[in-house]
Amino acid sequence: MGTTLSKLDLGTPGWRLPAVAAALALAAGCTVGPDYRRPGAPVPPAFKEAAGWKPAAPADSVGRGPWWTVFQDPVLDGLETQVSSSNFTLQQAAANYEEARQAARSDRATLLPDIAADGSAQRDKSGPSRAVSTYGASLQASWEPDFWGKARRTTEAAVAAAQADAADLASARLSTETALAQDYIGLRILDQKKLLLDRAVDDYARTLQIARNKYAVGVAAKSDVLAAQTQLDSTRVQAIDTGVQRAQFEHAIAVLIGRPPSGLSIEPRDALGIGIPTIPVQVPSDLLERRPDIAAAERLVASANANVGVQTSGYFPQLSLTGAAGFAGSPLDELFTAPNRIWSLGSQLGMNLFDAGQQGDLVSGARAAYDASVAGYRETVLGAIQQVEDELVSIRLLSQEVAVEDAAVAEAAEATRITLNEYKAGTVDFTTVTTAQVTELDNREAALAILQSRLDSSVALVGALGGGWSTADLPTSHEVVARHPHA
Repeated sequence: MGTTLSKLDLGTPGWRLPAVAAALALAAGCTVGPDYRRPGAPVPPAFKEAAGWKPAAPADSVGRGPWWTVFQDPVLDGLETQVSSSNFTLQQAAANYEEARQAARSDRATLLPDIAADGSAQRDKSGPSRAVSTYGASLQASWEPDFWGKARRTTEAAVAAAQADAADLASARLSTETALAQDYIGLRILDQKKLLLDRAVDDYARTLQIARNKYAVGVAAKSDVLAAQTQLDSTRVQAIDTGVQRAQFEHAIAVLIGRPPSGLSIEPRDALGIGIPTIPVQVPSDLLERRPDIAAAERLVASANANVGVQTSGYFPQLSLTGAAGFAGSPLDELFTAPNRIWSLGSQLGMNLFDAGQQGDLVSGARAAYDASVAGYRETVLGAIQQVEDELVSIRLLSQEVAVEDAAVAEAAEATRITLNEYKAGTVDFTTVTTAQVTELDNREAALAILQSRLDSSVALVGALGGGWSTADLPTSHEVVARHPHA
């Protein structure tokens, strides 16, 4: 249904007040569809594996600044600070958020009228009459009052989707930071392994010399010399191989901070220089506010909920208002005069009376999408809780392994010392010596592996707890749709 009004005097008091009242009533409108409430999630009161663990307190350092500083390594600190500005994955995620933010701004603009201007010039001639020129200039406006809240729900969905992208950016940043920390730990562990293998090479070289001396005086077999030489050479190969692995870690770190592999060199050092931190643990419900991936999943639920309202608005009539004002006439120098003034007002009301159930299907589909997003949110919450539980048990059991492995290293070192002395005395064969030496080296490497696992698990636990992020860091609805959100 449509009507067009022209030459209406809006200055007439009898018209002006009802028109304003009607416009306000239309603008106020209502918003159909369900209002959003965050869905419940299966969150236990405490972590199963956190018995005896240090609880979080306001004075704790984790979450009170850059999380990686708890490892007390200045080189790691310097590398981590370069991630946010240089990593290309984060730049891509930031661009995705900005794209979503601009989409939300675009949807919000539908709440306001559209205004356009145009001008025209036309010259007509018919038969023998003189050609006539006609000119026109006008402004047109159109507006669809958001009577049922469709535009508001659309904006609500777009804002929530943009906030989800902002949380995805935070997730990507945390993932990149933890990956860099674990690569750096791997590199420093290899520095320690190289030192360990170099010391073993020196020890095996001395053992080879002992075997050679005994063979020279006829109290040892040639096979002892060959066995000692083989053990020495194979250990040298292992020491060289650590250089390959170390270079690969260095290359990975370079890429994470946005450099080509040739653009970064990290000097080896004798000391590990990375401390094992004490990490305070929150209650599981805190993860809902601290994990960016949970926040992203929750914002997608909010967006899906708003989309139910968008589709529900399709059941109701839509009203469109149009208006135009300008000048049309000839000649050009008299165009902008009162006699040439023109204007019009119009309205159109439309409603779908029969669509074979299509609108109901759209609403049902939107509700199904909402249910899917709720399931995804709850699955994300459970996955986050599992990740924390996994790292808690890993750290707890690895700390127990340390004491046992340290004892094994000491026992293996003593066994090597004794068997080597016995070999010098001629009371044991050389196989006993090499077995003891290999056992000692294996145990020392195992101790390094446990240390690396403890450090990796500490990094993973900090990441599982959110790395100090909070939902308070998400952009507000106003910041999403602001033209200059950081101004």
